[in-house]
Parts: sequence; structure tokens; C-alpha cells
Amino acid sequence: MSSTIGEARFEDSAALGAAAETANSPWVVMKFGGTSVSTAENWTTIAGLVRARLDAGLRPVIVHSALRGVSNALETTLSQAVSGNPRDGLARIRSQHYDLAAALGLDGAEILDERLHELEQLVAGVRLVKEVSVRVRVRVMALGELMSTLLGAAFLETQNLPVQWLDARDLLTSRSRPGRNPVTSYLSATCDYSRDQSLVDKLAVHDGVVLTQGFIARNMSGETVLLGRGGSDTSAAYFAGRLGARRLEIWTDVPGMFTADPRVVPSARLLVGLHYDEAQELASAGSSVLHPRCISPARDGGFPIFIRSTADPQISGTVISSVTDEVEPQVKGICIRNGLTLVSMTTVGMWHEVGFLAKAFTAFAENGVSVDLISTSETNVTVSIDTSDGLLPDDVEEALVHDLEKLCRVSVISNCSAVSLVGRKIRTIIPRMAPALEVFEEERIHLMSQAANDLNLSFVVDKQQGPRLVSKLHASIIRKKGATHVFGPSWDRLFAGDEPVARAADTWWMKKREALLALAESNSNAYVYDRDSVAAAANSLTGLQNVDRILYAVKANFNAELLKAVDANGVDFECVSPGEVEWLEEVIPGLDPDRILFTPNFAPREEYAWGLERGLQVTLDNLFPLQAWPELFRGHKLFVRIDPGQGRGHHEHVKTAGVHSKFGVPRFEIAELKRLVDAAGAEVIGIHAHSGSGILDPNNWRTVAGELVQIAEQFPGVKTIDLGGGLGVPEKPGDKPIDLAQVDATLAEIKDAYPQYCLWLEPGRYIVSRAGVLLTRVTQTKGKGEMRYIGVGTGMNSLIRPALYGAYHEIVNLTRADQPPSETVTIVGPICETGDRLGSDRLLPPTEEGDVILIANAGAYGYVMSSKYNMREVAREIVI
Repeated sequence: MSSTIGEARFEDSAALGAAAETANSPWVVMKFGGTSVSTAENWTTIAGLVRARLDAGLRPVIVHSALRGVSNALETTLSQAVSGNPRDGLARIRSQHYDLAAALGLDGAEILDERLHELEQLVAGVRLVKEVSVRVRVRVMALGELMSTLLGAAFLETQNLPVQWLDARDLLTSRSRPGRNPVTSYLSATCDYSRDQSLVDKLAVHDGVVLTQGFIARNMSGETVLLGRGGSDTSAAYFAGRLGARRLEIWTDVPGMFTADPRVVPSARLLVGLHYDEAQELASAGSSVLHPRCISPARDGGFPIFIRSTADPQISGTVISSVTDEVEPQVKGICIRNGLTLVSMTTVGMWHEVGFLAKAFTAFAENGVSVDLISTSETNVTVSIDTSDGLLPDDVEEALVHDLEKLCRVSVISNCSAVSLVGRKIRTIIPRMAPALEVFEEERIHLMSQAANDLNLSFVVDKQQGPRLVSKLHASIIRKKGATHVFGPSWDRLFAGDEPVARAADTWWMKKREALLALAESNSNAYVYDRDSVAAAANSLTGLQNVDRILYAVKANFNAELLKAVDANGVDFECVSPGEVEWLEEVIPGLDPDRILFTPNFAPREEYAWGLERGLQVTLDNLFPLQAWPELFRGHKLFVRIDPGQGRGHHEHVKTAGVHSKFGVPRFEIAELKRLVDAAGAEVIGIHAHSGSGILDPNNWRTVAGELVQIAEQFPGVKTIDLGGGLGVPEKPGDKPIDLAQVDATLAEIKDAYPQYCLWLEPGRYIVSRAGVLLTRVTQTKGKGEMRYIGVGTGMNSLIRPALYGAYHEIVNLTRADQPPSETVTIVGPICETGDRLGSDRLLPPTEEGDVILIANAGAYGYVMSSKYNMREVAREIVI
């Protein structure tokens, strides 16, 4: 099949194992995710895809999701209704739908106002009673899909396509499952999916296209129920099974399933073909592309699933079917699944005791809790529970633990992740895993579980360890595989395009490429900073309406010219040492001490005394100074750094909160903090937290602010909530920049609810990272077996972040930036250390000695962390 939009052809279903009746069915179910239905451009593509199927004599059934982010926005609005004012949340939901309607040439008010009024009435009821019942929650959440599909149907009609909009609740009925938690029956319902001639007849009377919702159904009592997060995939599979469709098409924002999450591993490979069993394991293990519950209807119905990208329909993507001819051991993917809680049950009494496990699992069943992974020994049984969907309320967890404590000693470990290897004959792969398991030298595996079907080997670890383990496992097990009928091109190769710098075409360093090449002629190794980029980043932050003060973290880059640029754009400063303060005062003479926040960490007594004597605002981040030197702080106004409990960021060493971090006063010490402050005769006027670095989720700051407000209310003198920094910058292919408008909007909610507090932010990397690049030259090239190395003139002595953090920096051959990439290489420096790698598995054009290599996002924590290790000179600094 082809269309005017350049769509990849579909393999015949019969060749993929479908029975003749299925392969010849006229029905095709097309599911479109939230990203796919959120732009006018994508809707133009969708119209073309639908027209192509009609032209081929097929009967398309469209199942689609709520607009991108709307489900989360509805959840947030419900929370606002309980604790504050939902006005802003409702306004954003209305605005998002009206904006899309306008882009599609539709009258949003005419199409949507009835549903929006229903939403407002439901939210008003929640605000009145200050709680959300499960029945109200599902009715509110269902409105996301109902509104988006009304817009979709109206647009397709304007494209002269015959469309019939139907309510999925009139087509799908959930089934009762004994022993299920009642809440789960509403939030994660299941439906029958065997072929249903009555449904076929019901839809057949409508000409053209049937368009309906994912995610929602009705129970036997006629009440609305949800099919769980990601339930639109499941809805589509249910429809395909009940219609006896020839295929199910999943249209999403990525062109298929990959060997790992490309956001973690940019060299992850496209999986061209998978068996149902493998896809089920990958989806269950955490691959977010496909919901695991959509596999069973496909397997039982014998129809293939095609996963395609709405933005790139010309890529053939992944096909899932019953066809496989593999007999050799093969790892297909490495997945990470967050949101696990471990329950560990220990007692000597279970040794040789008949029926202990039966009693234990009866407790799980009676509390409606489903068990995931299991590991056993003579005296211990540990199981994992998936709590990522919020389906385990606190009272249920407490009741479960109470029941289990009648049998054994119970401990609960939260915030865990499962890292899973999925493929065939996994047991034979274990010897090849040894290099990757070095990651556990300082951390431990809580649980290891091997599936009886030999398709899955899983490790449960602390959440922050997961991405690092995935990267190492992928590099040692999958990276080296050549192109096969299973493994397609890598993510970075797919999206490098004919122009290797297409993704970076708007960067300052591509616009100033010729100037940088000229600088490289006389500077073999140099950090180059763009002053205009620093000013632009600073201005984007000072323009936030709901942030009262921006403080630049001087440790990120203390170059004098950049500090002056930051100062000129109305940004204040945060310093962590006397040396930083003195340097800042030298660079900016007459700087008001009130513009400096001083935050020493594990510093000696004299540093705190020095800061107080100079009139700096001093921050304490543990109890020891107040315990050991209370007289030092008498009469002083202090900031206190709080550990919010769970660090966030791109690497565990830059997650500056949580039990593995040295920073901050933990919440369980707040009462003691208050006692010590009062005893010392000091006053807390500011509460400060810093979750980490490289955070791209705008909701992070709402969460941190909410936690800090609760603590601030215990200190009457607090006037300021300092949310710290951590604003992330895009690093890897596919990364999207943080939405500052959304950050501002989330902080507006805090401002509205707590106007008595000033809000501060402390960005470091965000202001200077993208403004800096490291230029160096190729010294040698080397092939070593299947590995190809590019040696350059400087390494971890100038830029230690890749070796220290595993940080990812985009690397470009600036000399040949107009040539397409064709080689996968590892870029290394001249330092006598195995870890002296600046980037692994990168796509570059053919590279030769003398070429200029540019390492991007090097403006923060680059030169300031450099050294003369091996007695090699550090790259110099140049500001343009």
C-alpha cells in the first residue's frame, strides 16, 4: 500500500501467520497516541493514512487518545480542586483544545463546550467535598478522550472523509474479575476480545470511517471505567479482536520498539520483527511504546501488530506476529520499569513448612494486590509490586503489611526499578553480562528473577541505578550486532538524516561554524563560549512571571566574562566556597553582598563565620553546625537546605537528594532542626532544596515547592522558598527542551496558594551549558576488531563529565559537518586511562587526522573541573 504521504508498505497478514479469514478481513484498526493527535500537521498525515485505506477497499476503525498531556492535566486539576483552586488547570485544558481546534479550522466552543461544562461541574463537586471518589475520577479522566475524538471526527469531515463518531462505552463492556481491588476494577478494567459478530454488524452499517475513544469502557452496571494508563493500545486490540481485523496499527511518536529506551541509549536499535511472546515480555518489562495488555488479543486473534510513527510514516517500524525462525540465543531488548515496591518476608518458620507461601499469597489476594517478580530462599520470600499507576493506596499497603506480619517479619523497599533482559534462551547470555555488572560495585541488587520461559532475566535495583545499568548492558550485549531481520538501524542513525547536523541546525555553533574553524587553526584545544547565548538563557529565566529571584550557581562556570554577562542580565549568584565569593567580588567590583547566597557543604567552622561576618546569606545543610557551634548563629537569619527525599537528574552523582546523597536535612530531622534553631537564638527565613541536575520534567518544581511549603509552615520566619536548580538542557537525540512556560505555570499554582512566599531558582548548567563548546583536533584513527576509535587532542583532563558521570555530549565533526554520517565510532582522548572516552557509539562522517571535532553542551562543569592529569595542558578558554 502506498499513499501520497510516502507511507511504508504493510506486509501481508497471511505471510505473518494470520488465518485466511483474518488476512482477508476488510477491518483495519488504527490507534493514534496523544502526541499523534495533538498537532494540525499530524492530523493532515492521519487524514492521508485513512484515505489510503479507504482507497484500498478497507474499513478503518480509528481509536485515539486524549491530547498530549491532558490526562496528566486532568489529574492535576482534580488535585487542585481538593487542595486549592482548579481555575488555572481548567483554563489550560480548555485552551489546549481550543488552540488545536483553531489550528484545524474548527469552532472549538461549538464542538467542545458541552463536555467542558461537564468537566467544570464535576470539578466543582470535588472542590465542594474536598475529595475525589473513584467514580468521579474515571468520569473526569474519560473526558480527555471524548473531547479529543470529537475534534478528530470534525476535522476528518472537513477533509471530505465519511466519519462516524461513536462512544466506546457503547461498544466495550468490562468484565468482572473475582478478587480484584474495587478501585482497580474502575481504573484498570478488562474486556472480552473474542470475535463478536454483533459488533461487526453494528459498525458495518456506518459507511467509511468509524472513530472512537481509547482508554474507556462501561461496566455491567453502566458506569464508566478506565482500562489503565496506556489503555488506548488495549482498547484498539480489543476492537481488532472483536472485529476479526486483518491487522492492528499502532501509530505513535516513535517508529517502533527499540532494543532500549533511546533517551537512555541513543545507539538503541530498531526491532524490525518480534514474536508475540517477546513483545509481551518487552512491554511488560517497561518498554513504553506498547501496553502489555494489547498482546493477548493479537496472539489469540492471530492478527499482526504494526508499530509506526505518525511523524515518519515512511519508516516501516516494528511488526509483531506469530512468525519466528530463530533458534539461537538472542537478547532483543533491555528495558527499565520504574515504580516498583518490594515486599520482603523473612522467617525461619517457613523452612520446610507446608503451606507458608499459600498463606502469604492469600494475604495478597485478599487485599487485591497483584504480585510481579518473585525470589525465594529457605527463610525469605521477596516479591515486587507495580505501583507506577497509583493503584496501591496507602491504606491497602498498610493492611497488606499488617496481615503479613502475622506470618513473618516484613520490610518494604520503595522507589525501585526493574532492569530486564528480554529475548530467547536468556540463560546462555549470562556469562556475557560480567562487564556490565561492575556497576554494582557500590550498589546492590535487591532481587534477581529469571522467567521460567527463559525469555526474561530481571534485576530490581534502586531507581537511580537503572539507567546506568541499562547503558552498560546494552553496550556489552547488543551494540555489536549487525543488521538482521530482527535488528534494524539505530535511533541516532535513523534520525541523523542526510544532514548530520539537522538536529543542531539552529545552534549558535553551527551558525558560527566558519569562525570556530578559524579559531581552531590557532588553538588546538579550546573551550569557546558564546556571550549572546548566555544572555539569552539568562533572559529566558528572568522573564518567568512566578519566580522572584534567579541565582546563578557560580560553580558551573566561573569565567570572568560570563559572570559579567550573567550580572548584566539581572541574575544574582550562589557560591559554595569563600574562593568563589572572593573571585566574584573581584570580577564585579562593588557587588552587593545581599546578591550572594552562600551554601557551604561539610565546611569547617571558620567558613560559616567568614560568611556571616561579610553579611552573606548563609545556608546550613545539616544539623552539625547548630549542634557543635550554636553560639556562631545567635541572632542570625539563616537558610536551611532540605533533602526532599528523592533525587532527580541524569546521573546518580548529580542527584543531590535522597538517601544516597550527602546534601540536606532529611524530613525526619525537621523537629530536631526546629529545636536547635530555637536553642541557638537563630531564625530560619528561607527553605532551600536542590533535587539534582538535568531535570526536564516541569512538574518537578511543583512537587519540590509543595514539599518545601509544608516544611516552611513550621518556621514562622520563612519568607523564601528556594527551589534550587537542575533545569535540564537537551543532550541526546530525541530530547526536548524543558518547557519554561509550563514551569512558570506550575509555579503559579504555588504562588496562588501561598502568596506569602517568594520563590527562587538557582540554575547553573541551564545558563551556560549550551553556550560552550570544546574544540579539539583528530590526532589518530584506529580500528580494533569491530571497534573504530577516533583519537583527539584532549580528553578527561579537559572534560571529565563523560568519565565521571557517564554524561552524554553531542559530538560533531565540524570540518565535515556538511557530509552525512556513515561510521559508528568511539571518541577517546590521550590520557592513560581506560575511562578516557568522550563519547561511545557515535555517528560521524569519515573522519581523518586534523579534522576539527566539536563537543557540544560543554559550557558547564567543563573547564572548572579540568586538571593537568598526565601533565597534559587543559584546553584554554575563549569568549566570542
